[in-house]
Amino acid sequence: MKVTRRIALTLGAAALLATGCSGTGASGGSGITVGLAVSTLNNPFFVELQQGAQEMANQLGAKLTVVDAQNDATNQVNQVQTLVTQGVKAIILNPVDSKQAAPAAKAAEMANIPLISVDRAVEGGKVAAEVASNNVSGGSLAAIELGRATSGEVAHLKGISGASASRDRGQGFEQGLNSGNIKVVATAVADFDRAKALNETTNLLQGHPNIKGIFAENDEMALGAIKALGARAGKDVMVVGFDGTPDGLKAIQDGTLVATIAQQPKLLGSKAVEQAVKAAKGEPVQQVVDVEVKVITKQNVAEFIK
Repeated sequence: MKVTRRIALTLGAAALLATGCSGTGASGGSGITVGLAVSTLNNPFFVELQQGAQEMANQLGAKLTVVDAQNDATNQVNQVQTLVTQGVKAIILNPVDSKQAAPAAKAAEMANIPLISVDRAVEGGKVAAEVASNNVSGGSLAAIELGRATSGEVAHLKGISGASASRDRGQGFEQGLNSGNIKVVATAVADFDRAKALNETTNLLQGHPNIKGIFAENDEMALGAIKALGARAGKDVMVVGFDGTPDGLKAIQDGTLVATIAQQPKLLGSKAVEQAVKAAKGEPVQQVVDVEVKVITKQNVAEFIK
């Protein structure tokens, strides 16, 4: 999502708040089936998002049907089309690829089923509500934290190229680079995957043995980078992640991860279900629900340990 669109949508959300449509306190959803199409459940972040969605569905008395695309955009479109034929009353979509999700959005629109995007934007399709964190702001915060922790040459591990979250975090990171004395000398795409990040970081270190820092666009990639660095992690090379997963928090405690920009996946999931039930009942929804990001370091990590 472009920054200008984010600002416009945020202003729209503020206007809704001012008129009392806060998006909280959704009424009961008994008899309502909501479909949740997740990009992948092979990632602790999205497992927590699903848990938050299920908890809210239980609270509202709605039924939640979950499908896992396993990071396959084509598979996800097919899954959404199946949810449409099953007659769900609303669909929550966490797209594998923001642009490739357009046919899924179109299928929901043709069936008059409201679509809620969560964590990542849907481009080229009608969305009733968008539940997400400000990834641009989070990326800038990551650059600030990395600049505080080190100086010199750094590397940037990127997520799935077509995912809006990856583009926004990368954009924010670039915007925040002037906050410290760091310079990006190498980038690699590791698809938000720990094993791929291990391999990519190993390759990066061969070409840039003197890098002093790494920004990974999610904690899974940060943990892969940490494994590749071995004893250098947190000592010679500082790593900053994104998401605030349990494994990421443990790495901060251990001193191998300097910081993570924490989203609140359970809250993302619960807010998405809340808006989906409202939309299914024909009630007003909040066009944008912005879930706050938080910087977690060794100084405050204890506050986030469950």
